Amino acid sequence: MRKIKYSGPRPMISQYGIEFKDGKEDKYVYLMISAQILKAIDKDFDKQSHYSYDLSTKRIADDELVNILLSHEQSIEERVEKEASLYEQKLEDEIENIKNLVSVNGIEKEVWIKNLEIMKEYRSQRAINKIYYIYSIKEIIDIIRREKIKVIDVPFYEKYWHVLKSIEGQINRQKSSLRASLKVIQKDGMLKAVLDISGQA
Repeated sequence: MRKIKYSGPRPMISQYGIEFKDGKEDKYVYLMISAQILKAIDKDFDKQSHYSYDLSTKRIADDELVNILLSHEQSIEERVEKEASLYEQKLEDEIENIKNLVSVNGIEKEVWIKNLEIMKEYRSQRAINKIYYIYSIKEIIDIIRREKIKVIDVPFYEKYWHVLKSIEGQINRQKSSLRASLKVIQKDGMLKAVLDISGQA
């Protein structure tokens, strides 16, 4: 089973070294929030059409994250395994491509390959976290459709905004009558990100 655990920001790897790109955070940090939303709207929704995220929501343990996703889609582990294996093959292909480069000298090539090998597990874990995150967004949308949820609001912080933006984008890419629109409002003295969902009977 592919485990969920924090990896880190996106690495930039070359023959000159390893750097980390600002603003390209590991999807793990968003997965925590999407799993909390998923769990709440599935268990506690109670026939309302508006879900408001509670900041006091408890952090979910890494192993429980997988269990929450499994409770909605039992084949998720197989799918993650398949996609993670394809990504790992991509990393191997990347190394092979560098071995065949004629524009890079021998020593630089060795350093580049060594850097890629050092970061292989790190990058694989980032990919696994991203795959789980994408599935969590799909499962949230399934519940939105099933429960006819019309509004989800969260505090206006970067990580919460990112999750709602993912939900909005995924809904609007689908070929269905369901549509989503994300906005910022002021409510009870604080800024909130609000996802309005339309197109449901």
